[in-house]
Amino acid sequence: ILMQHLDRQVIEHTQQNRQCAESAHHVVALVMAAGYSRRYGDADKRQARLADGRTLLATTVARIEQAFLQVRVAIREEDDALQLGLAPSTPLIRLHRAPLGLGASLAEAVAALSRDRRLKDAQAVAVLLGDMPRFQPETLLTLQQCITRDTIWRPCFRGQPGHPVLFGRDFWPALAGIDGESGAASLIRQHASHYRTHDVDDAGVVFDVDTPDTLSNLKDAL
Repeated sequence: ILMQHLDRQVIEHTQQNRQCAESAHHVVALVMAAGYSRRYGDADKRQARLADGRTLLATTVARIEQAFLQVRVAIREEDDALQLGLAPSTPLIRLHRAPLGLGASLAEAVAALSRDRRLKDAQAVAVLLGDMPRFQPETLLTLQQCITRDTIWRPCFRGQPGHPVLFGRDFWPALAGIDGESGAASLIRQHASHYRTHDVDDAGVVFDVDTPDTLSNLKDAL
């Protein structure tokens, strides 16, 4: 009986891993890292070093890569990816419209995803921010299992909505047409009936580094 129970556990675990892998294969992670971080001051927070020597952006991307098979990092047209701490193999989207705000950047990035033939089978995009290094990979995997082509999913921690926001592929054309500083908030309001939230026990979905003090606290926590 014990062996049968263990066998069932192994089978269930294998099936869960297979489902996670299939979900990960069909969701592309889009890391938005082209902002100017004016609240952070004059320094480029993307290049800020953490305790292990890696940059804030590189640490965030590495965490995201644990949960997604397909990752794209959106940076400014003039950025030096190596100075940002990114590996030479990191797939990049260079944005020409970054100075126009988050909405314009997101629209340009999603338009690039739509043209990428390597992503022709992607069912959704998970929009993440480059200054959020405390995600739990398990949270990201769970969200990928929820998404469908015609839904929008967002995690919530203790009632507070966080990131990533996952958009089914049906919404990509609308995302490619947004503008302004508010990002996709207006699109979510317009499609409220397709919007879902998922409660998670992961403070990382609402933790971002906006100020040098936040970075210092992060270093202390690590």
